[in-house]
Amino acid sequence: MRAMVLQSPNWPLELRDMPDPQPGPGQIRLRIEACAVCRTDLHLVDGELPNPALPVIPGHEIVGLVECLGDGVHRLALGQRVGIAWLGHACGHCPYCRSGFENLCDKPLFTGYTRNGGFATHTLADADFTFPLDGFPDAVATAPLMCAGLIGWRSLCMAGEGERVGIYGFGAAAHVLVQVCRWQGRAVYAFTRPGDAAAQNHALKLGATWAGGSDKRAPEKLDAAIIFAPVGSLVPAALRAVRKGGRVVCGGIHMSDIPRFAYDLLWEERQVLSVANLTRKDGRDFLAIARQIGIQTDTTAYPLEEANAALDDLRAGRFQGAAVLVP
Repeated sequence: MRAMVLQSPNWPLELRDMPDPQPGPGQIRLRIEACAVCRTDLHLVDGELPNPALPVIPGHEIVGLVECLGDGVHRLALGQRVGIAWLGHACGHCPYCRSGFENLCDKPLFTGYTRNGGFATHTLADADFTFPLDGFPDAVATAPLMCAGLIGWRSLCMAGEGERVGIYGFGAAAHVLVQVCRWQGRAVYAFTRPGDAAAQNHALKLGATWAGGSDKRAPEKLDAAIIFAPVGSLVPAALRAVRKGGRVVCGGIHMSDIPRFAYDLLWEERQVLSVANLTRKDGRDFLAIARQIGIQTDTTAYPLEEANAALDDLRAGRFQGAAVLVP
């Protein structure tokens, strides 16, 4: 197999030839068709996430074909298209797993972070943590759904059922989530980097009711706000934007420090929540809805060998939607 490997944070990924991985009991080997590039991958490469299992192959928005079955795997078939997401393994017996919160497992494994991921031609996965993708024929278009879609969906569920939803940071997750919100009959207010007309036009094209810079105020109070941009100063900005009893959901794994703000912003039963990882139920629920909606993703494809360029372009905001590596 070939893989782009992170040897040390703040170093470019290195292309390496490696032995084909062999699946253990309960695992599969996947021949990767596409792997989307997530901002979490950028945080990993930039040294902003603690304790990665170095050296590691990043990537956790993986679509591919089952190539080899480990002992005890019966629900998947050779040649079947499946997806792999961020949560690659949960222990199943800690208090969180037993109570339906496997996303908070005490002994998890995370794809492309604490186990090898999808910036490669092949990878291993626990069969029980894969998602069959029957009915999703385009691997490149489907790859962003495996994290941008899933984390966006969990964030929206945590935001509640309000009709007016603000989204701060209009990247891969937001461009999927706005389609879900419009299908549900909600109004989306998109906040981008100040002056980013391309992102604002992209949001409006996808059905947002309003789009403007994060330094602007929405034309009306919001029921909830979801923050995907890793910028702590957006938390008080979002609190100002939501109504009494409104929710602000932080949807990223990493965020810069939240500045001090007056208690008045939080008062009147406003809430600040964070999203951590995802559950397999999130995946099943979201993918069923994605099939119904027929979600369209905007993707920019890169050869596997150009993973560093894809990360640089993501950092600089040079594309709309999602970057996808294609081995």
